[in-house]
Amino acid sequence: MAESPHAPAPSPPRVFVYGTLRPGERNAALTTRFGPPTVQRATLPAFRLFHLMPEGYPAIVPGDVGQGVRGEVLSYSLEVWRQLLPLLDALEGVEETPPLYRRERVRVTLALGGAAEVWTYVYARAARLEQSGAVLVSSGDWLQRP
Repeated sequence: MAESPHAPAPSPPRVFVYGTLRPGERNAALTTRFGPPTVQRATLPAFRLFHLMPEGYPAIVPGDVGQGVRGEVLSYSLEVWRQLLPLLDALEGVEETPPLYRRERVRVTLALGGAAEVWTYVYARAARLEQSGAVLVSSGDWLQRP
């Protein structure tokens, strides 16, 4: 169900990015469209990261203790978040049938210490990860993909 454009965007106004939305990657321009975020390096514990080929983008799914995904937390003002969130959801295929990703609230560990509640996009098509071209990125960092 789509949210009303006048409804407040879900809090917190932060998203953990781990792939094409990371600074310097091909979809990063979207993350600054309405204003620059504050960027903090972070790790999402107990998740696994895959590189999907030929799609050319990453997928994360819940994993085991000891596994983790590295990326950045992008924090926004409420006004910018309200404008940006529908665009992020569209890019990530949240409204597709079946959805490509689900937006989920998770807890990340910040590189400078502490933790934060954030949104991230978790891959929703588990069967794809059993097919050829789904490569586990053991480092947990998509920038170090095979």
